[in-house]
Amino acid sequence: MRRSTVRNVSLAAVAATVLAVGAAAPPSTEPPADEPPVKVPVAVGHGGAVASVDADASAAGLAVLRAGGNAVDAAVATAAALGVTEPYSAGIGGGGYLVHYDARTRTVHTVDGRETAPRSADASLFLGPDGAPLPFAEAMTSGLSVGVPGTPATWDAALDAWGTKPLRDLLKPAQRLAREGFVVDETFRAQTRANEERFRDFPASAELFLPGGELPVVGSVLKNPDLARTYEKLGRQGTKALYRGDLAHDIVRTVRNPPVRDGATRTVRSGDLTVRDLAAYDTVWRRPTKVTYRGLDVYGMAPSSSGGTTVGEALNILEGTDLSAASRDTYLHRFIEASRIAFADRGRWVGDPAYEDVPVKGLLSQRFADARACLIKDDRALTSPLAPGDPRDPVPCATTGTAAPTTYEGENTTHLTVADRWGNVVAYTLTIESTGGSGITVPGRGFLLNNELTDFSFAPANPAVHDPNLPGPGKRPRSSMSPTIVLDRHDRPVLALGSPGGATIITTVLQTLTGVVDRGLPLVDAIAAPRASQRNSALTDIEPGLAADPVRTRLAGLGHAFREVAEIGAATGVQRLPDGRWAAAAEPTRRGGGSAMVVHPAPE
Repeated sequence: MRRSTVRNVSLAAVAATVLAVGAAAPPSTEPPADEPPVKVPVAVGHGGAVASVDADASAAGLAVLRAGGNAVDAAVATAAALGVTEPYSAGIGGGGYLVHYDARTRTVHTVDGRETAPRSADASLFLGPDGAPLPFAEAMTSGLSVGVPGTPATWDAALDAWGTKPLRDLLKPAQRLAREGFVVDETFRAQTRANEERFRDFPASAELFLPGGELPVVGSVLKNPDLARTYEKLGRQGTKALYRGDLAHDIVRTVRNPPVRDGATRTVRSGDLTVRDLAAYDTVWRRPTKVTYRGLDVYGMAPSSSGGTTVGEALNILEGTDLSAASRDTYLHRFIEASRIAFADRGRWVGDPAYEDVPVKGLLSQRFADARACLIKDDRALTSPLAPGDPRDPVPCATTGTAAPTTYEGENTTHLTVADRWGNVVAYTLTIESTGGSGITVPGRGFLLNNELTDFSFAPANPAVHDPNLPGPGKRPRSSMSPTIVLDRHDRPVLALGSPGGATIITTVLQTLTGVVDRGLPLVDAIAAPRASQRNSALTDIEPGLAADPVRTRLAGLGHAFREVAEIGAATGVQRLPDGRWAAAAEPTRRGGGSAMVVHPAPE
């Protein structure tokens, strides 16, 4: 994900545009607009807060809050800006999940904006003529992997329900950012380099991301006038313009006949998306998942995402252990084992509830969690793959059937978190799946198409066991996105967070939550802490900070096996402090660090 120092004109344009269309703003306590903002991972103060991976995007959301907009308004403006500066992670060619806390009613609601498969899709979507699964690299860079985008419809649904500003105004900061450009940094250049071969095979992608046929230079300004015009069109005509009319036809044409350069040797499969598929798309209002943990109510995203059920089950498993008094060894051991068990159950039971009988109530029941928690022993680690339990009929310490391996999920998602002066909160995770999505830019439109359908299982791990995540007509692939909001016993928000990272999203959110709630860490410190991620596999991923720690050796003595990875996740969140101030927090270093801002900064 891109982490740049913002070009002077960029922040000035964002602030000026939003303030011009909104209500009169209170006096600013930020640096003058002609000075670039200093990217910081934590900001404390009043009046609202924004945390995202990018300073331009956070500035767009903050300007909306200053102009009298609420958390939903600011979230949409932030997300639109991320579509410009983080095009390999998010954009209108993808989808996501939005969790909203309404301060007036003290209730939590969610919007499922996950992409959908074409209505022609079936379980053989990713099988070759011989019945064998396609190579993943071939599937990911194809029209075959593109689902109907859900991000524009998510914005529309959220603004219709809770917004106070029109979409056309909220898109203007991102329009200007796309037109005037943003500064390329090392991370953006590195991600472009990783996609260079793919992008060169698609002329529209090469023209946009390889200016002059070369990798963008660090410090140069990258402009996207096509996306600026697309945003202007959506602002003028509404998000329906992406699902009907010439823009929809352009998307379908690109998917069904991917525009590959002459002479390219890459096999690029066509998809079967139709204009009817786009016209039929809609978001889904879902009841949030909810578990009570240490007297707090933890709300998350229900299936089609597995985030809410898997985080919730793991928290229920951990409820029986006093993690605040536990040693560091015991805390990490229990965290790893609870993750392992919850992922075992996720693989067996969670899919799109429109097509699968997902036992959400059972997965989130304390009775089921207790039946699974008794598998955990303090003197030895469990082994993976672990077979699932049955939430419909919990039997203590029992496992049922065959373990389902965790399928690959692209890690270059993004997450933003917003709170406003009225106490409304948004946790919003959005994505185009892999870094660079499908690699295919819609010609003349300035955005990459997702490859989300690769989140489906290509084939059952065991033909004798039902796989709830096989492709189907109009089906939503299972996700791990875990936007989460935590309320106190008075139904007031105390914490909201989320992360990118594919399946590691779940463990990142779980570890950060327990770091705050159980270990007493400030949110920014819980985000910064070195991470582990166990997803029902033989090896537990750990970051260098844990790999070099003596705790690794002690855990290995219990039977844990580890694999060192450079980074796990990249969280952002907001925390309401006891005195009513907001603390916005983002990554200090992972993926280049994030950007936290508040309307009225105050001393910590």
